[in-house]
Amino acid sequence: MTSIVNQFNWLKPNWPAPANVHAVCTTRAGGVSIAPYDSLNLGDHVGDNPVHVAANRAIFQQALGALPVFLNQVHGTAVLQLDAGTAASATAQPAQAPVADAAMTSAPGLACTIMVADCLPVLFTTPDGRCVAAAHAGWRGLLGQGGRGVLEETYKSFRALALTDKGLEDMEVIAWLGPCIGPQAFEVGDEVRAAFVADNAQAAEMFAPLPSQKWLANLSGLARQRLGALGITQIFGNDGSSGWCTVTQSSRFFSHRRDRVSGRLAVAIWRDS
Repeated sequence: MTSIVNQFNWLKPNWPAPANVHAVCTTRAGGVSIAPYDSLNLGDHVGDNPVHVAANRAIFQQALGALPVFLNQVHGTAVLQLDAGTAASATAQPAQAPVADAAMTSAPGLACTIMVADCLPVLFTTPDGRCVAAAHAGWRGLLGQGGRGVLEETYKSFRALALTDKGLEDMEVIAWLGPCIGPQAFEVGDEVRAAFVADNAQAAEMFAPLPSQKWLANLSGLARQRLGALGITQIFGNDGSSGWCTVTQSSRFFSHRRDRVSGRLAVAIWRDS
């Protein structure tokens, strides 16, 4: 994996994950798709040539050295547990990928994989590398209902898997936030701000007013608040600075908000033992 990651400047999380846990976030580079999907588009639902997407996914899998399991993401909160059975079913018929916006596993060689093009990818691992997870957090999935969004649901399921697997009463979780639409580019209506503030008054700090009576939202900041409320203290990656913004970093990242017709990045995490 290292040579391809370095060659195409893919992102590797800088976090204290154990040695058996691996993670990567692709960039636009390294694939065969042509404009506007150039070049490593991994989304099979955005209008790209299916032959090109299949070739890109083969490049991605070879780089990982693990089996990436793609999901049918719907901006919801469902979490899929990956094992030999669910992975085989998902990869046998990619067009019928399971509907979920997060995946988790304790099985080695299976890569929890999500696609993004402005939404926030969030990765999880236990300190001992026994379990890993990945979540797709756009604002709808992050918000969820009644204060329970995709991060809360992922943490709940992930924690249950990890505790059952190891037989502990408690555990720590390490999280990493990948690139997403930045707070300088994410314009939302008042209803979005109101919905987040209704769940948590402190969420108001993550919205900056615009003269148009709209707001600039800090998606990664909102996620950090939610993760902190779950008791997760080790949070790494996206801090809302410009280098993480999918909209403004046009040569590196796909962005649906910027381009409308856009490819998809993939973010994956897996364990090898």
